[in-house]
Amino acid sequence: MTARHDQQFHALHSEGLLLLANCWDAGTARLAIHAGSKALATSSAAVAWSHGYPDGGPLPPELLVSTVRAIARVATVPLTADIEDGYASDPARVAALARDVMRAGAVGINIEDGAGAPEVLCEKIAAIRRAAAEEGVNLFINARTDPYLRPLVAPDARMAEVLRRAALYREAGASGLFVPGVREAGEIAAIAAGCGLPLNVLVRPGFPPLEQLRALGVRRLSAGSDIAEMADSYIVHAMGEFLRSGQVAAPDAPPLAYPQLNALMAGNGG
Repeated sequence: MTARHDQQFHALHSEGLLLLANCWDAGTARLAIHAGSKALATSSAAVAWSHGYPDGGPLPPELLVSTVRAIARVATVPLTADIEDGYASDPARVAALARDVMRAGAVGINIEDGAGAPEVLCEKIAAIRRAAAEEGVNLFINARTDPYLRPLVAPDARMAEVLRRAALYREAGASGLFVPGVREAGEIAAIAAGCGLPLNVLVRPGFPPLEQLRALGVRRLSAGSDIAEMADSYIVHAMGEFLRSGQVAAPDAPPLAYPQLNALMAGNGG
């Protein structure tokens, strides 16, 4: 850890809007730093795809840790890692993974509830917080909650459910709240005002401009897997063009979206 990157990363969530162009290996981390990123964040999907696995759990945790270590080698800014649901249901195992990720160089993590009970994530967060204290790291635990991504509650109950979960996660020791899928400005503002944690949202087409997001109370904006989707789409189309024509040229083809890339990495994409 360089110059207390953990403290720097916490501070970045109180200094306006932190933009994270998610990376997936040491090379893309260097590119993000070159582009001006104030911190580095992995995308679980992009990391999994870079190793030939689909997103959603199949990536062996040791590959996640080795990826974090490789990125940390080149990092001159704070690094946070997406650990999905911790790759286990047992809080002790999740805390052990978080400890490995911290020792590899991360000062923040994303951990999600997904379709599971929020009480399970609370137990994981509490265990991770204890492990971080033992490691002497002021770990930024970004708790991701999925009512806007999954049919967990009725649409008109999503905001209330997010706020209910935010209170639980805050009490368990979370540092921030990640609510992917929320789009409407009024709901974003209400969650930011009511969650008691720095709010992280996931960029989507048609999102409010940056100045409006700042005014709504958003403190962190993530690119998620979008940049990796664009990069992988370019690669697969460029390779196809070369194999058809023997020429390397910029492909004029539609991008591959998340479902297509995930299926391809699962071996279902032909």
